[in-house]
Amino acid sequence: MISQSNTKVAIIHTERGLTISGTRITLYDVMDYVKAQYPAKFIQGLFELTDEQINAALSYIELNRDVVEVEYAQVVRETEELQVYYANQNRDRLISTATKIKTGNESAWKKLQKMRSQRELKV
Repeated sequence: MISQSNTKVAIIHTERGLTISGTRITLYDVMDYVKAQYPAKFIQGLFELTDEQINAALSYIELNRDVVEVEYAQVVRETEELQVYYANQNRDRLISTATKIKTGNESAWKKLQKMRSQRELKV
């Protein structure tokens, strides 16, 4: 882990949202674990953050809880919408592909459908 003790760690606003400076990690990434009540040391290790970075993130979240919660809820909502959108896109493609199956490939197609079903159960 690289120490950034000579650099002032801040929370900056980027096109990705509130981000820990010097990283690509957003506060929304951290919020997932804060909401699940993971310890700070676990979050720090998971994202390979310095003490200063994790402290800055957690302090910012605590001091600006209302604003961060609103933005976090928006990010979660947008993520869920994208998941639904892409699931629908893939379903439509799957249906389209199913109509193009040639005779003799039915067993391979059934195997692919089974694998897809198993993968969806894991998610």
